[in-house]
Amino acid sequence: MKAPEEILAVWQQFDNFPMETLTKAWYYQRSGEQKQRGVELMKQHHDQYGITGNCFDLAIWLLTAFDRAGVKAYPVGSGLGTEQAHAAIMAEDQNGRRFLCDLGDQWIQPILVEVGSPEFKSGRLAGFFPGAEVQVKPADKGIEVSYYRPNGKQSDQVYTIEPVERADFLEAAEYSQHHIHPEPLVEVRLQLQGETVHWEFDNWKSFLSTSTGLYPDDPIKTLEDWVERIQVKTQYDKEFLLESLGFYQKLNLSSKE
Repeated sequence: MKAPEEILAVWQQFDNFPMETLTKAWYYQRSGEQKQRGVELMKQHHDQYGITGNCFDLAIWLLTAFDRAGVKAYPVGSGLGTEQAHAAIMAEDQNGRRFLCDLGDQWIQPILVEVGSPEFKSGRLAGFFPGAEVQVKPADKGIEVSYYRPNGKQSDQVYTIEPVERADFLEAAEYSQHHIHPEPLVEVRLQLQGETVHWEFDNWKSFLSTSTGLYPDDPIKTLEDWVERIQVKTQYDKEFLLESLGFYQKLNLSSKE
């Protein structure tokens, strides 16, 4: 089932928001001891440069939007407090049914995660994740989502479904923003030929995931070419892209020394 309108109305405010680690690296160089941005600063940066942020930025921003809309919501995730952490939000409808809202992985829409619901009984489901069918299953202390792609590849993600205390969540967010991996990442939902597809830039390669398969982009090498390609997909400010990608390029070179 689709999420109710009060949840979708908030979720759809973020339809054109990529998930990326470029902002993380860019702000890391500008900030003081505190690295996790507040929502007002995120909005300011979005207005100025078109940028959004990583999974913690998006989760915090989405949670604030739910709060302001009067929708009950709370943080969830996996591996919180580690460098492999992933953050998302759980929103509840007026009947207390929980919907997973994951902007960090660029879901198309929230999904009902109540055990015994049609989503649990239906097997693989299309229309929730770009370029893949998903299946929601119970897991220890949470749920497990399996992603099935057209090429036969399967991956899995486990989420807690009980609320994470907001103070603990913000602490995990701060930890995450202090740790930058040398491989830059950008993920974007795009509309293409009547479906929502997933474009990804990962460690200096890019590709498109659709319901018919995965399509690699032509390889490019120069920083300026990457700025052009990513700007077309994200509408981000070019000077921002040049600076943040330059940071990653230096980080990548130093990690190989």
